[in-house]
Amino acid sequence: MTLEELEAKYAYYKGLDLKLNMARGKPCKEQLNLSMGMMDMLNSWTDLTGEDGDDCRNHGVLGGLEECKRLLGSIIEVPSDNIIIYGNSSLHIMYECISRSMTHGVMGSTPWCKLPKVKWLCPVPGYDRHFAITEFFGIEMINIPMNEEGPDMDLVEELVSKDEYIKGIWCVPKYSNPNGVTYSESVVKRFATLKPAAKDFRIYWDNAYSVHHLYPDKQDFLLEILDECAKAGNPDMVYKFTSTSKISFPGSGVAALATSKANIADITKQMGVSTISYDKVNQLRHVRFFHDVHGIRTQMMRHANILRPKFELVEKILDEELSDCPIAKWTKPLGGYFISLEVPGIAKEVVARCKECGVALTPAGSAYPYHNDPNNSNIRIAPSFPTIGELETATRILCLAVKIEYAKTLKA
Repeated sequence: MTLEELEAKYAYYKGLDLKLNMARGKPCKEQLNLSMGMMDMLNSWTDLTGEDGDDCRNHGVLGGLEECKRLLGSIIEVPSDNIIIYGNSSLHIMYECISRSMTHGVMGSTPWCKLPKVKWLCPVPGYDRHFAITEFFGIEMINIPMNEEGPDMDLVEELVSKDEYIKGIWCVPKYSNPNGVTYSESVVKRFATLKPAAKDFRIYWDNAYSVHHLYPDKQDFLLEILDECAKAGNPDMVYKFTSTSKISFPGSGVAALATSKANIADITKQMGVSTISYDKVNQLRHVRFFHDVHGIRTQMMRHANILRPKFELVEKILDEELSDCPIAKWTKPLGGYFISLEVPGIAKEVVARCKECGVALTPAGSAYPYHNDPNNSNIRIAPSFPTIGELETATRILCLAVKIEYAKTLKA
């Protein structure tokens, strides 16, 4: 098609007054319906006693119910002794960990607020809400390029070994947000054997998509980081996060932090000042609904049956529409919630053009610290929330916008 023909097709879509949303990785209504049976687990006649005899209606059990620790531990392959159960949000736990480190330090180290500077490593493209936390606290963020095996570990090893002001790194190690990469065994082992200049350096291991496979017979494998760190003599170097946000109800799930016993002792000492316990009734509801890891896996295959056709539809349309566009490349993940589209030099223009047509995407640049994508390249596609029909229309418009903006660069 000529640029004029592409613009005419765009004008048609623009005239439809659409309101389509692919901006966030939100579960759709059909996915939320999978957990409605959880609402029937407890009522006014239910025995709300935990397996250790704790009355879940009352105060106490700061670290969470033992049976809930086992359940979330089964998701991320960690013993219950190494887990603290929090409220509904793993992102809040990450915020709290950094806030605590700023004001009180990590295991007796100098509070970060008393240091001349604090730095953080950020694999890119990455999760915008991670970057928002470190930016909120005024922490200097350093880009670490991602490749097909994970972050550039040569650069990570060099930087953390030389700079004592580098205090952490963000990681989404499985089906990462947004490009769907799972860290290789080599990358995980190199993380475990890091020799950071800062004794209070921590790997923030956000294992948000640990059981979020799209296919029953094609699944990525991720080496367990806590065990590898212990074997390497670095047992305290990792904070590992998980939640049921995209397993049960987002906003009403259960989140957890897994780490060494020494870290747990340090964290719970300060945690006990801010709360007596989190919502044990909700913890009990999750345990009685899922029972164990087999219940979780069954639930996640039901999620996959809803998500898989959506991912495959987006990939099919990208193949049809953009296979002859030399600058366009995209990922085909086996799990998680996102497809990453790279269109160097035109991402902001494409997203703006989609917005004019009624298609909401994550703002261009969001996958980089300070919203600064140096190549103006990355667009995150979130297929989960729209219906199949909406998704097809939105993806067609996205591809049309790419072709228009690319054609304009050629004409220029």
